[in-house]
Amino acid sequence: MKKLWYCSLLVAWITVTGSTDVFAQINSGTMKENITKTQADHFVYMRYIVNDVKESVDFYNRTLGFKTEMQPPSGGFALLSFGNLKLLINRPGSGGGAGRTMTDGTVPSPGGWNRIQIRVPDLDKKIAELKLQNVIFRNELVIGNGGKQILLRDPSGNLVELFEPFKRK
Repeated sequence: MKKLWYCSLLVAWITVTGSTDVFAQINSGTMKENITKTQADHFVYMRYIVNDVKESVDFYNRTLGFKTEMQPPSGGFALLSFGNLKLLINRPGSGGGAGRTMTDGTVPSPGGWNRIQIRVPDLDKKIAELKLQNVIFRNELVIGNGGKQILLRDPSGNLVELFEPFKRK
């Protein structure tokens, strides 16, 4: 529970401050080999359950600029990265713990309202680019107190929020 609270606090801090200096150092090519356990704890890990791992990997890499870190030949799992975010993708019933049926018989499935947020410098431009790729959006552009946002769906129906914060004066 303490680790979950810490991760939530860390995500909130990054979202509010936009500070990723630590992550920039960790993810730089020169420091990648020398990551200590303390530094590795600064990555944010999120898991999505998907219908098709290969299709999801292609979507996140091609459409949103993620990189594949690991994709075993079994096809039931992949680890992707985007800056300090590590996205674990699992297919239900693929043998790993994340895809196993729960003791009450519930099978993990994609979807829901939890989502990752990706910040973009020009949301209108990004939306136009993604529409040309036939990306499915959950809503129209929303303007809130902190900036503009839109939700899109990955191939399994999981939500991804694209967010452009208002410029500070």
